[in-house]
Amino acid sequence: MHKAHHYYGFDIGGTKIELACYDDELRLIRQWRTPTPTRDLGQFLDAVVELVHQADSHVGGQGLIGVGLPGIVDPVTGRHLSANVPALTNQNLAALLTERLGRSIAVGNDCQCFALSEANGGAAAGAPTMFGLILGTGMGGGYCVGQRLLRGSNGTLGDVGHVSVPAVTLERHRLPVLDCPCGLRGCIERYASGSGISAIHAHFTGQQLDAVQIVDQARDGNAEAQHSLDVHVAVLAQGIATLVLHLDPHVIVLGGGLSKLDHLYTRLPPLVATHLFAGPRPPPILRPAFGDASGTRGAAILVRQNH
Repeated sequence: MHKAHHYYGFDIGGTKIELACYDDELRLIRQWRTPTPTRDLGQFLDAVVELVHQADSHVGGQGLIGVGLPGIVDPVTGRHLSANVPALTNQNLAALLTERLGRSIAVGNDCQCFALSEANGGAAAGAPTMFGLILGTGMGGGYCVGQRLLRGSNGTLGDVGHVSVPAVTLERHRLPVLDCPCGLRGCIERYASGSGISAIHAHFTGQQLDAVQIVDQARDGNAEAQHSLDVHVAVLAQGIATLVLHLDPHVIVLGGGLSKLDHLYTRLPPLVATHLFAGPRPPPILRPAFGDASGTRGAAILVRQNH
């Protein structure tokens, strides 16, 4: 007889730690949230363990745990590199939590968890391959084949935000080569993310506005704001074309704050096509089905698939 399980999906960011409990059918049972202690490892682990104990008490048992968080996890050492939660840098979170909780932990990148959620019953349900592309403060993604993640030898498959924008694209749009916190220069994340819209607008106008303000101004007919959005979507389209030529996904699902921008879904496909040679067609570019829930849901799917 099949034993029922509960799956705990953690979505860990620089502001909050969220835990969602799902049943065997991935139905949401309950969610818990707490602020993220970003710099003290002991406090961070205590916060995670406390949420697990609350969930265990609620379900009357021990759930299986999946964790999605920003940054890179070394697949050999299990050690983490995180700008959002510095306390985790050079730490093996899975090993630390296993020691504290007495159960194995599945850990994945937050972008990869988003992709996994949308590949399993989400916007890309049934697609043989898909790419989940998060456009938020930063830019990253995950690649799923047959509803399962491919991570690559370094665990960085899908980390497209740190591919360089071609010099010809920067020249065409009169953009500078921007430094990236990763140590490289000209990374597409610096132009195509939400903060990238702000950087483009600041370059052309000298104004320090966030993406929401720029979008609002463009809707009100501001020509400078509209130009910034035009340049943003053009650079993003070139980046997606590179993604299509490298991975050829059947579907691309957008996530993050910019996934709410209607114009991306109408303008991107024809612009992507201009960067492809004759033959390849851009895949459908879709809105996420689960939105903010994809992080916890994807982490729960990660542990469910690895159990």
